[in-house]
Amino acid sequence: MMSEYEFVLKFRLPNAELGDDALINALAEAGCDDATVGLGQPGRIALDFTREAKTAEAAIVSAMRAVQKAIPGAELVEAAPDFVGLTDIADLVGCSRQNMRKLVVGNASTFPLAVHEGTQSLWRLRPVLSWFADTQQRAVNRSLLEVAEVTMKLNIAKEMRRIPGAKFPKAVEALFA
Repeated sequence: MMSEYEFVLKFRLPNAELGDDALINALAEAGCDDATVGLGQPGRIALDFTREAKTAEAAIVSAMRAVQKAIPGAELVEAAPDFVGLTDIADLVGCSRQNMRKLVVGNASTFPLAVHEGTQSLWRLRPVLSWFADTQQRAVNRSLLEVAEVTMKLNIAKEMRRIPGAKFPKAVEALFA
């Protein structure tokens, strides 16, 4: 059974001088006609996908391959949703930012650890959604949970590639070729 998955892939372009129309046409021809394309920052492109597939992983992998076919040398900057702030979490679970803050502070021993703490703390979405499902017994959108898990793994793998000598399964390495 096919499901619909929503996610964003952001890339650094190998050649910032490619024309916008040429990029959009190449992406459409490669199978990215299910994405809204953002070209605001020179040398960068963001694609907001709504893609049907059997799994979130299949949707995201097929989108990455299509982008790489359309724009050889494009380098993944970030897959989303993954990093979220308090306001993002509140919006996703349907409560106010203030209520979300009370939940975090009141459950400090069980709420997932932030990946960054500061004036704006950031969490990975996947553990936060799992916490809501397991600890708060709240219904969590399964499609969102699946996408959050895949994007988290993809972002972690992307960062690990920066470590000299790190080893990856061939399927993961192929996504970054």
